Order: sequence, then structure tokens, then C-alpha cells
Amino acid sequence: MATEPNSLDYRKLDNLIHSRIRLALMSVLTRVDDISFNELKKVLNATDGNLSTHLSKLVDAGYVSVQKTTEGNKTESRYRVTQKGLSKFADYIVDLAPFIG
Repeated sequence: MATEPNSLDYRKLDNLIHSRIRLALMSVLTRVDDISFNELKKVLNATDGNLSTHLSKLVDAGYVSVQKTTEGNKTESRYRVTQKGLSKFADYIVDLAPFIG
């Protein structure tokens, strides 16, 4: 059954996820246990600054967690989706479904 055009409420879509790069980030993070910054950068073909900015927004909202480790003078940041992030992403997919049929 097709959704009536007047029942599509875009305001339900999570603004934090509804950004091209953050949607891509969440899509990747829900498929892995954890992933490094450099791996994310490579997978998404993103710049350091752009990726860092958007990861920070997801971390600040509690959708993603970061673990930083230091070995010698090298620091590695690894990211994983949180339970809150998984729940918000699932809600986003449900809210998006009427728009894509």
C-alpha cells in the first residue's frame, strides 16, 4: 500500500543522522565492531577535518564512542556505535522508509 503524500513528515528524520557523511558513518559503524579513524577516512573517502567534525558530533550526542590509545608517539582513535546510536539509527531507518517506498 502506498503512503499518502500528505503523511510524509520529514521532521521525524533525525537531523544528526540525516547528513550524507553522518549517514555514511552510521552505516559503516553499525556493520563493524570498531574501526580506526584512518580506516573510516579511507572507506568514506573523507578528509581529516570533515571526518573529525562529523565524528565529534556523533560522539557528543552519544551515538558513537571513541577509544584513544597511544603507542610511542602515535595515537590511534577507534570508533564504535553505542546502544543509543544503534537505537537512533534503527529509528531513522523506520522514519525514512515511507519516503523511499
